[in-house]
Amino acid sequence: LAAELFIQEYSSFYNVQSAITRFGVIAGPGQMGKTDQGVAALWLAKHYFKSKLQYIGYGGTGKQVRDILHVQDAIELIEYQIHNISQFDGHIFNAGGGRSNSISLMEMSSLCENICGHKIEIESVTEQRLADLRIYISDYSKLNQSINWAPKYSLDKVFTDIFDWINQNEKTLKPLFI
Repeated sequence: LAAELFIQEYSSFYNVQSAITRFGVIAGPGQMGKTDQGVAALWLAKHYFKSKLQYIGYGGTGKQVRDILHVQDAIELIEYQIHNISQFDGHIFNAGGGRSNSISLMEMSSLCENICGHKIEIESVTEQRLADLRIYISDYSKLNQSINWAPKYSLDKVFTDIFDWINQNEKTLKPLFI
């Protein structure tokens, strides 16, 4: 929020057009996933390397839901905004995978099992973390109405691209994820 206020103030003070876009979960090849950031890359890497994972909070069931946006969708949107800044100036937009690209941790585990061809151990931790949300799905309807934007890439594409990247860089990545 502070960054948005700085952008708005700078834009107004110097009469510069600007774009503010709030992105949901962005994922794809090249992302170094960890527990609090990069959940899609982390989840697939842990499956790929047969490491353990945890469902944390909300009873340890893995029913937390996030929407996921392929990094290429984010790049294409930002490029469009740069070249068409007047369409975005003075507005705040949300961009994310939306409902069609939403997935629970439990569903993510199943998808990763299908891609990697095996299951891994997933521990249930019932204690909830203070800032964790049960469900977050980006509402990109304003962006869709303004420029007819919607994500192009499916969840399957996000996860197969991550799998291919890990597979191509297995030696380098293995020590980071086991």
